[in-house]
Amino acid sequence: MKLLSSLTKNDLEGKIVIVRGDLDVSNLSEKDIRLQRLIPTLKFLLDNNAKVILIGHRGRPDGKYEEKYSLMPLIPILEKMVGTKDDWELRENLRFDPREEANDDNYAKELASLGDIYVNEAFSVCHRSHASIVGITKYLSSYAGLNLEKEIENLEKVKNKPDRPLVVLISGVKQDKLKMIEPLSKLADKVLVGGRLPDLMGDKGLESVRLATDTQKIIVGNLIMDKEDITLNTIERFTKEILKAKTIVLAGVLGKFEDEGHSQGTRNVFQAVVNSKSFKIVGGGDSLLALNKYNLVDKFDWISVGGGAMLEFLTKKTLPGIESLK
Repeated sequence: MKLLSSLTKNDLEGKIVIVRGDLDVSNLSEKDIRLQRLIPTLKFLLDNNAKVILIGHRGRPDGKYEEKYSLMPLIPILEKMVGTKDDWELRENLRFDPREEANDDNYAKELASLGDIYVNEAFSVCHRSHASIVGITKYLSSYAGLNLEKEIENLEKVKNKPDRPLVVLISGVKQDKLKMIEPLSKLADKVLVGGRLPDLMGDKGLESVRLATDTQKIIVGNLIMDKEDITLNTIERFTKEILKAKTIVLAGVLGKFEDEGHSQGTRNVFQAVVNSKSFKIVGGGDSLLALNKYNLVDKFDWISVGGGAMLEFLTKKTLPGIESLK
């Protein structure tokens, strides 16, 4: 895999560089971690006299224009973070064109024709075989951005030789996370399942967490009556496993944490992770919102900008967007 950090001023001067950024942000602010992680790559390129064309997506507009998903409101924010737009430009949401998600070859060629070099700085969608992630790399010299390089470096610590016990806590509301549980149990010593996922697991989610044995690899939490948080018994059991861990991967929130009446699971479990002496990684959009709410951003060894991509990288050992850079 070719790394952006390997390029010099001689390689970049006068070149037009297409940067696929992580722009799927809900918090239109300089404080958004995805935008913050993008800035070092943009500054590296601009400092080396390259011109930048920034591309990306927001939301799921299903191949048609929707104003609420426009990327244009990001321009004044990025200007504050990286400087005025003399030597960079932001293109409109790629997913307004259905060819992006279809990985249409003609669309990939159109994107490639915009520049001389391609840089992938969009780890959160590296598990998607889309035109701006995979297709474009067939037509341009392609490199991993500075943050993508760090994502891989930190996640490989977990994937290859983690300090054990390794505990993975997988939560949230997305049903597609269910298929990750079994593969994660092959990597981890314990997989703790929370959020709304237990409710999606049928009878397995109804078993009392108090009956889970010490040798059991997958521990499914119990939910309170309205299913918007985990029970006190679940918090206690998860905390017990977390405090024994030497490596922790945290993916998802434990309940409807934005509602104070349903925040105890997320607040207590996240605090338990912070209090542990483990190597700690966290990822996913809701997880990042919770970190900000509880002022825990600086308490983790690595914050991944992608939840689903992080879990797929750990279970599948690579991602389409990473393979395409090879």
